Amino acid sequence: MNLNPAQQKELIEFTQQLVRTRSYTGEEGAIIQLVAERMTALGFDEVKIDAMGNVLGRVGRGGSSLLFDSHVDTVQVNDAAMWQYDPFGGEIVNDVLYGRGSVDMKSSVAANVYAAGWAKQQGLVGDKTVYVSCTVMEEDCDGENLKHLFREFSLRPDAVVICEPSNNRIAVGHKGKLQVSIKTQGISAHGAAPEKGVNAIYEMAEIIQRVERLNARLLTQANPRGTVVMSDIRSTSASLNAVPSACEAYLDRRLVPGETEEQIRAEMDSLIAGKRASWEVGELHRVSYTGLPIRYRPFHLAWKIDVKHPLTHVCLAAYAKAFGRQPEAFEFWDFSTNA
Repeated sequence: MNLNPAQQKELIEFTQQLVRTRSYTGEEGAIIQLVAERMTALGFDEVKIDAMGNVLGRVGRGGSSLLFDSHVDTVQVNDAAMWQYDPFGGEIVNDVLYGRGSVDMKSSVAANVYAAGWAKQQGLVGDKTVYVSCTVMEEDCDGENLKHLFREFSLRPDAVVICEPSNNRIAVGHKGKLQVSIKTQGISAHGAAPEKGVNAIYEMAEIIQRVERLNARLLTQANPRGTVVMSDIRSTSASLNAVPSACEAYLDRRLVPGETEEQIRAEMDSLIAGKRASWEVGELHRVSYTGLPIRYRPFHLAWKIDVKHPLTHVCLAAYAKAFGRQPEAFEFWDFSTNA
């Protein structure tokens, strides 16, 4: 699809408008409404919003279906004074768009919305059904949005393209993720007689060292390789003069293709072996901007699409058409996505 100067200007201005619309996770109502209105203006055949607040647009009604997904939420800006440009200014300087979400991933939102709308206008949809989903709460609960959308609308597209930034390379997969809460139990005692208690922090100390050694081992593997980081720790004590009775730490474990749920569970068991400790998936509870309670269990295995898959072939053909050459390499995301 070749864009004329007026179309390019319209697309860029819409992207700027998206960047200027603050949409922290859980606060996406305004931007979802903006996207829905633009879909309607572009002539989408159907535009609807689910109970979680995700918007789904459709063009065409053919036998095979393809969905393009991008999330509209962003992480917060807690350091605005350190930004060279206003994080919500949507300024373009030397052909570069600045602002929170300009890469992750409001540019993709704009590209998907306009591509589908203009494809319909130019008769390029053919015998296909093309869906565009613009989803919420991905930064905290990746994948829960599409689960809700698919379930509520009884949707099962034949293929899905996740439009996370990939440095203009075709991404063929991403790492999995496990977030874990490890808890150790102690016995409280007065700080003047610590030998009468069991210090939950000391119980956690060896576990911390095991986590560090595990990550060191993982880093010796060939790419893509797994990682683990202890990202939070806290303790419970009757007072600053008492032996802590409990300690909790949070782990972020990134998974690679080939690692199974059984292997990862055994790995977590080994981290706490011999200690007064337990572990569980660090379940998160959030509320969407619509008021819908969200329960998220962050345990997803890694995946990678076969390079011989028909969708991969189509992506390669599209890449060659856009860039005039075949890609030198594929992207494999270090993070997890809505996929």
